[in-house]
Amino acid sequence: MIEDPPLLRIRRPSRRPTEAQIAAFRDVPTSFVVDAMFGAGAMSSAIRPIGESRDIDCRAVGPALSVDNGPGDVLATLAAPDVIQPGDIVVATCDGYQGCASAGDRVMGMTRNSGAVGFVTDGPVRDYAGIVAVGLPVWCTGLTPASPFSSGPGRIGYPVQIAGQRVETGDMVIADFDGVVIVPFDQIDAVIYSLKKVTAQEITLDTEVANGLKVPANIRDILASDRVRYED
Repeated sequence: MIEDPPLLRIRRPSRRPTEAQIAAFRDVPTSFVVDAMFGAGAMSSAIRPIGESRDIDCRAVGPALSVDNGPGDVLATLAAPDVIQPGDIVVATCDGYQGCASAGDRVMGMTRNSGAVGFVTDGPVRDYAGIVAVGLPVWCTGLTPASPFSSGPGRIGYPVQIAGQRVETGDMVIADFDGVVIVPFDQIDAVIYSLKKVTAQEITLDTEVANGLKVPANIRDILASDRVRYED
């Protein structure tokens, strides 16, 4: 006799960035992080801060807790608060399903009450005013009043594919007004090292632009080379 599959599968977290590693990404723009990863890490631009951050300051940095729901289902998301560690960012996929909400204000309240500092999903959410009252930063594809199911199956703590990125529990999530970036756990230290150089370059360029820069030096070098053909 074949047994019924489990309604939920939960893998307990086994790795987590240190507080120093998390702190290294605070107040760092997502664009800097992407540059430090040589263009990698950004989720699809379909994933946006809720309300374009007009009512919630949508900035968050922390370890991912990966949550895998089926289309139209939220069982795993509802169970996730039992696994959340303080400072986590819940990354919940619904396989990109847009036909109903992947969370609402009560789910956000329970998620916040469990210590999470953000919520990312590849579906829409609902109860905008309630989510604003909760105050938890949310990144999603938009808003809908449509109700989801909670019948499962679902998984928590397993790798997920969401918005063009593979996310595992313990990966770093950096999210702001521009979107969401994922740094794989085993790349965290290398990216922190690269961030120092990227940040210095950005500060220098900002100063040059403020002082009247029109064309960057490397572009001027190209313009002056034989790699450019001018035609009348």
